[in-house]
Amino acid sequence: MGSKTVVISLGGSIIVPEEIDVPFLKMFKEIIRSLKDERFIVICGGGKICRNYQNAARETAEIPNEDLDWIGISATRLNAELVRSIFGDEAHEKVIHDPDEEIDGSKRVVIGAGFEPGSSTDLRAVQLARRFGAVRVINMSNIDYVYSADPKKEPNARKLTEISWAAFRKLVGDEWDPGLNMPFDPIASREGEALGLEVVIIGNDVDNLEKLLRGEPFKGTTITSG
Repeated sequence: MGSKTVVISLGGSIIVPEEIDVPFLKMFKEIIRSLKDERFIVICGGGKICRNYQNAARETAEIPNEDLDWIGISATRLNAELVRSIFGDEAHEKVIHDPDEEIDGSKRVVIGAGFEPGSSTDLRAVQLARRFGAVRVINMSNIDYVYSADPKKEPNARKLTEISWAAFRKLVGDEWDPGLNMPFDPIASREGEALGLEVVIIGNDVDNLEKLLRGEPFKGTTITSG
């Protein structure tokens, strides 16, 4: 794996928005299979399943953040097992958790999930990009662009097609919180900036993903060192 490695941070919110999105998974699989010159590392998030379980725990008792994180990690692993299974023999034989664990280099698809408390699966995507020399991480979630401010609070917030790491990190801050719903988590953002990594936020449109992968104009936000 190397410069042809594509790393995708796949949000749990688009794997299971309410129910499991089977049409999305079918289209995602076909696009990955059609691009035969690349290898793909796909790191699955927890999404709504994660937050439902975390919220239930919070409502029931005083739960330490570390325990909330472990709930989230378990949700990412369930989603990842689903995604790995649909690729069959094309995928590495098991879901990877530790970004440094041994990976079968002959497999074109590797599926990963959460590893340990303190960050989201975005950080796993950054760590694997560093390990395999990928210069870009594609982030797919229910957030289609980075905005100049929180659009739920600021109706005049602008969609941004490009933003520097410095400006992006001002928007997301430096603190990790279990269940955080941001375009890219603060810990992963710090590491991404340090690596000079490019991160592309593109929402949940599979056709848009294909355009990006084929080098065509796409909708989304590119975060770079500027």
